[in-house]
Amino acid sequence: MRQNSKQQKVQNERKKRVRKMISILKKLYPNPKMALDYGNDWELLVAVVLSAQCTDKRVNQVTKDLFKKYKKFDDYVRADIAEFEQDIRSTGFYKNKAKNILASSKIIKENFDGMLPKTMEEMLTLPGVARKTANILLSKIYGIDEGIAVDTHIRRFSIRFDLTDETDPKKIEKDLMEIVPKKDRFKGMHLLVKYGQEICPARKHDCKEHPLTKIYPHAASVWPASR
Repeated sequence: MRQNSKQQKVQNERKKRVRKMISILKKLYPNPKMALDYGNDWELLVAVVLSAQCTDKRVNQVTKDLFKKYKKFDDYVRADIAEFEQDIRSTGFYKNKAKNILASSKIIKENFDGMLPKTMEEMLTLPGVARKTANILLSKIYGIDEGIAVDTHIRRFSIRFDLTDETDPKKIEKDLMEIVPKKDRFKGMHLLVKYGQEICPARKHDCKEHPLTKIYPHAASVWPASR
């Protein structure tokens, strides 16, 4: 009973902390815009898959031409994989990305009538789509906040600000689901990613005066390993 009481106290403190963090982030970024450029649901999937181990800036440079060349969803279904590989080569890991994107287009065409799936279970049947990507797509396309996309920024800040005791993204997601209000799961975490990109990067630096550090000063001395 004593242990449970202690755990409940820690969780309550984390709930308060994450709410303060989200409140600050909303003031910092009152009109947030997704960094990836896309014109429809399918293009969002393509952009998110290409963004793995690649900067959003580079992805946008590639998709600017890619989306002009492949204007319709069926263009991907019929695409030549060798040619497509070269179209996305500069995003890195292009062979796997090309294979996954084109295979996903065929599965969506055959199994989902050309529409992106609406459930986590169905999303995970698409090659190259793990929980992080599925969470982004479900939230952005359908407004379904089934989970939290734990990328390197979310993982880093979850550990630095003592929102979890875990280091594995799947376990971190489970902990965050218990303390982040449902209405803030996508937007709040999206803002935290922007904060990591624009204000508090992963490399060691003096961040004592950063907005979020001020509400939890101990974070200034915590630098989690990238993995």
